[in-house]
Amino acid sequence: MRNHSHDATHPGGPVVSAEPDPAAEPAGLRLAGGRAVEEPPGAVPPGGGGAADDAWRPPNRMQAILEATKQVAGLLKSAGHPFALAGSVAAYAHGVPASLQHDTDFAILREDANAVAQELEKAGIEVYKPPEDWLIKATAHGENIDLIFELARHPVTPDLLGRAEILPVDSVRMPVLAPTDLVGSLLAAFSEHHCDFGAVLPIARTLREKIDWDLLRRENQGAPMPEAFLYLLERLNVIEPREGAP
Repeated sequence: MRNHSHDATHPGGPVVSAEPDPAAEPAGLRLAGGRAVEEPPGAVPPGGGGAADDAWRPPNRMQAILEATKQVAGLLKSAGHPFALAGSVAAYAHGVPASLQHDTDFAILREDANAVAQELEKAGIEVYKPPEDWLIKATAHGENIDLIFELARHPVTPDLLGRAEILPVDSVRMPVLAPTDLVGSLLAAFSEHHCDFGAVLPIARTLREKIDWDLLRRENQGAPMPEAFLYLLERLNVIEPREGAP
């Protein structure tokens, strides 16, 4: 497992640019598990524009992401490592209209990280350890794979993985984060550096009947960005107002 060191990390916190652009992720960074991570060495971030960006994108980006997802999930299943699909591909598995543009996130247990890395490397998938200590990264079918031990600073636990639902992803069945856990991880990721309500709104709208909103309110009480998003959902009549609200 390769280990690339960079000087752009901030010990104990997320990686951010000195002056973050609220409309875009900083160059060379990408969100995973609710925090910014550095791109693999030599990668060209999506949306960069120009010939380099065109060359970097596969002919069918969505299908490439799904193929990478299926390959890694198959390896994890065969080896018996507990995991759950997270992020935008998990939302797609739950029936949210597809908007796959970045990568695939898998939630795994921290104690399984080395064994998972070895399993992927045996299959010819490049794995490396980024500066951040809460995930490992891989590349399959030209797409980024994030294997995450913490979702928005909350450790992945056996209970979390045990609540996962078995769903088909492009005909391959695999564990997928339960709707409440999925949306909870997205809410917990909101911060002053990342607050893309527009990306999470269609997920919340599609899955609203399957989510324990009272639980998410309790878990995010006092957190300004998640509370603002929940209030927005109320005003849009996506969810019912909390009891006792004016």
